[in-house]
Amino acid sequence: MTKETQKSYIAWTLRIIVAVLFILSALAKLSKGNLLDSPYFAISTFEVKQLYTLGFSEGFAPYFSRTLIGIELALGLLLLQNNWLRKFIVPVTTLLLLVFIGHLSYVTFLSGGNTGNCGCFGELLPMTPIEAIIKNIVAVGLLAYLFVLLPKEAKDGNFWILTTVLFATILAIYMLAPIQPPASNFQISTPQETTNDSLQEKSVDTIAAIFSKDTIKKVETIKTDVKKEINEPEKHKSGYASYFSKIDIGRKTLCFFVPGCDHCRVAAKELTALKQKDKNFPEISIIFMNEEADLIPDFFKEAGAEYPYKIIEVIPFWKVLGSGKDTPGVKYLWNGNEYKYYWGITDNKFDPEDYRKLINKPFTELEK
Repeated sequence: MTKETQKSYIAWTLRIIVAVLFILSALAKLSKGNLLDSPYFAISTFEVKQLYTLGFSEGFAPYFSRTLIGIELALGLLLLQNNWLRKFIVPVTTLLLLVFIGHLSYVTFLSGGNTGNCGCFGELLPMTPIEAIIKNIVAVGLLAYLFVLLPKEAKDGNFWILTTVLFATILAIYMLAPIQPPASNFQISTPQETTNDSLQEKSVDTIAAIFSKDTIKKVETIKTDVKKEINEPEKHKSGYASYFSKIDIGRKTLCFFVPGCDHCRVAAKELTALKQKDKNFPEISIIFMNEEADLIPDFFKEAGAEYPYKIIEVIPFWKVLGSGKDTPGVKYLWNGNEYKYYWGITDNKFDPEDYRKLINKPFTELEK
């Protein structure tokens, strides 16, 4: 094998490695669990979790995300052809990686650590910022070596091939995940919201007991007991009344679930098990993401019970869930006051035993 042939083999190996990284990165941002299984959901999640945190507006983020992914895919494909490879494709690819490294370093500095998913490979392959920085530095090193290996005397080729591939990939991304107009309170609810909660039922029983007595003395005694029984926080607006009109009355369990999410289904089953053991369990209401909404009947079947629910679109759902939060989400509300918020599948995930103890605590022992 001649020296030139050996250099050619090495150069092609480097081109393939970096090309695969870029193509996989682009496709992963359009994937939820498997490649290209839910493009709109995946790209919306990328926008909310990555772009919104950088200050991108809701109007601009959808265009930027699709264009960026199209550019990534184009560069990955163009690394596998020879037109303007050394003079344009390799330098531009290297520059993009350096921008990514700068962005990730800034994010890591601001967060004060190395937590969360950087979004380089979307939700398909979660990667911490430090891992992504190392990956990008290695890729820059490979591209630098490739730049040295490529022959300087090679012809530039046809630039129109580059522009054609670029526009084709960007157009393909827009077609795979079309930008949807903002949803205006798209909601579905079934079954009907429950109107009574455990505290209201106690009040009704107490009133009935008062009227069943025929002496002033006994009435006064019962009134005293009622005053002792009423031990609850002042009413507060939780911000969820537009979804459930009774959410700020009494004790409530508010959940944020995705119909096809396995972790959400597990949390729902655990809540059902707790509810079956406690007749005074805080009412359960669910806000579903409008992703695979047709799976909701199957969701309730696996959960073992049906609960009042609303469906909202993907991006509004992430915003209601909260910045930096992930599913499944479970909140404990009492008269609109939030006392606990479980979210995600790591340190802050839903803990049924902890929740059981929490909901049995009197108001005086709760801390907001």
